[in-house]
Amino acid sequence: MVRHFLKDTDLTPAEQARVLDLAAEMKADRFGFAPLAGPQTAAVIFDKTSTRTRFSFHTGIAELGGNPLIVNPGEAQIGHKESVSDTAKVISRMVSTIIWRTFEHRGLEEMAQHSTVPVINALSDDYHPCQILADLLTIREHLGELAGKTMVYLGDAANNMANSYLLGGATAGMQVRIAGPSSYLPAPEVVAEAEARAQQTGGSILVTTDPAEALAGADVVITDTWVSMGQEDQKEARAQVFKPYTVDTAAMDQAAEHAIFLHCLPAYRGFEVTAEVIDGPASVVFDEAENRLHAQKALMAFLLAESGLAANYRAALTH
Repeated sequence: MVRHFLKDTDLTPAEQARVLDLAAEMKADRFGFAPLAGPQTAAVIFDKTSTRTRFSFHTGIAELGGNPLIVNPGEAQIGHKESVSDTAKVISRMVSTIIWRTFEHRGLEEMAQHSTVPVINALSDDYHPCQILADLLTIREHLGELAGKTMVYLGDAANNMANSYLLGGATAGMQVRIAGPSSYLPAPEVVAEAEARAQQTGGSILVTTDPAEALAGADVVITDTWVSMGQEDQKEARAQVFKPYTVDTAAMDQAAEHAIFLHCLPAYRGFEVTAEVIDGPASVVFDEAENRLHAQKALMAFLLAESGLAANYRAALTH
């Protein structure tokens, strides 16, 4: 069966841990794994512009011995001149992996349904699971064992990042706290899925409008931009709504003394986070950005092996 990674719970807790272990190994031996040797081609399709996603996947595919085929916004006919299903049937005969940064999540689901190779969600309106793998790798590097650690996300909690922190953090057995304004909280079905996963792993879920309740004693403090692509005309209005959720020195003081700060970038200093925090000693945002590379390399190798597209897991990854 072909394995895909469309949202965080597509990996079991044990599989997530295996991917993170492999990512750490690949980071320590950056050019020692070549599951895409040939070179095999991996398609990286962008419906949205990107910096970290493009650089990390392009570089990662090349470092795994493969050929990255980058398709920029407007260069493909997916969903308008040609159906997603037909596209999947065509390109999966030519490439070893399909990576897609897009808008509607259902497009990814349709792509996966008709693809004979792994499909990876490089971002959709609903989830950003590759980012969370990088974040979990970063947390593990700085704080050790993930299970039992408290992860707090502040700000726009009705977006793809909050959804993936809920699902990915619960999968890792973490105590996940999400805080945002009452009109910007996660959908009940996402919270329910995260709670179900947390019951399996010993994690927990808290969704609140009170930033102080979320921050108390936290190990990890996270935020994201308040103004995503397409929301630029709402910038001033959103800034007022989210102002109480700014991550500043006072907010970090409510977390544990050893707490680290994460942000998936790009960041807007003076809005969701102050310069004192993101440029301060608690910030690990550039480790986090680099770890997109290592986590995604491990994910691609894992999916290829688990899909039966690599005959011997270890041998296929090391030669």
